[in-house]
Amino acid sequence: MSSPRSEFISGVKAIAPILLGVVPFATISGVTAVETGMSEIAALGMSFIIFAGAAQLAVVQLIGDYAPAMIIILTALIINLRFAMYSASVAPHFKQLPLKWKALLSYLLTDQAYAVSVVRFNDNPVSQDKHWFFLGAASALWGTWQAGTITGIFLGTRIPESWSLDFAIPLTFTALTVPAIKGQAPVTAAIAAGMASVIFIDLPYNLNIIFAAIVGITAGLLTESRNTGGENNNE
Repeated sequence: MSSPRSEFISGVKAIAPILLGVVPFATISGVTAVETGMSEIAALGMSFIIFAGAAQLAVVQLIGDYAPAMIIILTALIINLRFAMYSASVAPHFKQLPLKWKALLSYLLTDQAYAVSVVRFNDNPVSQDKHWFFLGAASALWGTWQAGTITGIFLGTRIPESWSLDFAIPLTFTALTVPAIKGQAPVTAAIAAGMASVIFIDLPYNLNIIFAAIVGITAGLLTESRNTGGENNNE
């Protein structure tokens, strides 16, 4: 029988293998922030407030290029639009929670926490303490991210470039994506989104991510609808 404590620990364990890849990602974020001229306090504040790796890197680069504030804000919003899709996906699992819980979990929502949690929720949809699982996974990632960012801010200049820490970023997202691709509809969605992201790679402000997400979702839904329709016709 599950309990809040056991679910929390299970969440930490589920995300633990991913944390090693998060450290260099976070470190790069901290290093980049300082190299663009941000103060240590400003870089820390950005990490705590935004808490979104891809958006943080984009914002830092735009700040370094002296981009207008509105462009910086819109870029961060566009990159983080994927979290709206994540929220819609997990909302049914958290609909009974009070507002304070929803606010906390929304702040902690990340690609990694979503990936491990949605797999768990699909395998065990009736658990009453599933929000504790999410909290365990998300808080473990939050602590790791902040520790990595702090390392990059204060020690980043001492890290040799030959270590190629940026290579850990695509590896981390690959490790998240592959286990979640099961069945014809998810495979179709993944292939379609991957192709779209390459086709639209030249769009500004990382808009290719949004277009790829839309194409992937549409392809997955069409495949699922076709399969469901075929099953109904066979009955």
